[in-house]
Amino acid sequence: MKVIAYTKYDREAASTRQRLLQYLPAFTKAGIEVEYRPLLGDDYVRSLATGERPDRKAIARAYARRWRQLHSFHDADIVWVYAELFPWLPASGERLAFRPGLPVVYDMDDAFFVPYDANPRAAVRHLLAGKLRPLIGGAAACTCGNNYLADYAKPLCDRTLVVPTVVDTDRYVAADRSCAQPLTVGWIGSPSTFAQLGPVLPLLADLGGQGKAAIKIVGAGARAASQGFPGLSLIRWEEATEVAEVQSMDIGIMPLTDDAFVRGKSGYKLIQYMACGLPVIASPVGVNREIVQHGVTGYLASTVEDWREALQQLIHNPDLRCRMGAAGRRRAVERYSLSSQAPRLIELFHSLARGG
Repeated sequence: MKVIAYTKYDREAASTRQRLLQYLPAFTKAGIEVEYRPLLGDDYVRSLATGERPDRKAIARAYARRWRQLHSFHDADIVWVYAELFPWLPASGERLAFRPGLPVVYDMDDAFFVPYDANPRAAVRHLLAGKLRPLIGGAAACTCGNNYLADYAKPLCDRTLVVPTVVDTDRYVAADRSCAQPLTVGWIGSPSTFAQLGPVLPLLADLGGQGKAAIKIVGAGARAASQGFPGLSLIRWEEATEVAEVQSMDIGIMPLTDDAFVRGKSGYKLIQYMACGLPVIASPVGVNREIVQHGVTGYLASTVEDWREALQQLIHNPDLRCRMGAAGRRRAVERYSLSSQAPRLIELFHSLARGG
């Protein structure tokens, strides 16, 4: 079986690695050949991290290249699309892109519909509101990172599956933890998600400044350096060191604001932390409420005071950290591991190829 996959970015984007690339070895073993074609390359992803303005001409060339690519998959059995083929363009061209009878699978791990349907600019809403509905409605299947996204897709596509974002729990494993103090409170993400840390940054800076905990921020990019908060260790994200950075933490955090787009997040940070045996603290927003078992694998914290209390509990109680971390590791292996989800995707693709 041959699958052509269209991603938004190349491998330096977390979405491409999480939702596609890590599955390829299992797909190959199952007789599924996957060729993936990113819209925008790693240079674009790096520009987001450094705060540089993307090259608009390069983006236009990328869109033109993708349009040409759409006419070169005559031997494909299935097309797999992450999000959409042409972001911020009307759906009409995308709907005409595939030959009749070719199964198309759309994948969502973010609420991609919100920036269109609830855009503050009336002209954008007029042009693009509801864009994803005909795309999902015409798909053979839609895979969604959580139930919030699936609730959007199910009325449009009968074959909608919740496939959580996962990690390879053979790579993400618990490391031996040092008893040295201070322990490390950590966050890993991207420049686009760094803003979610805003409400708790003063609290984290205070903990770091007083020496109560080391605060490690991985992947926030150039924007984080301009915030001026003391006591924060800003680490550049690199694929080769990503697992080691998470393993070096003692507590993993995922604060979120609550809005329609953020509710579609898939909780990947939490899964990384839990797979490495860390207790977690997270805002009770969207799928976080399903991933975190409050009081078992970590804490759900709504207010700054909730965050302060949860951090104090974990910082001062190593046995509690150990118990919660072990419970989180078990939960990650059972529900959020590559080994638990790859067979479901493989069965979906084999079924579609058989015409099922």
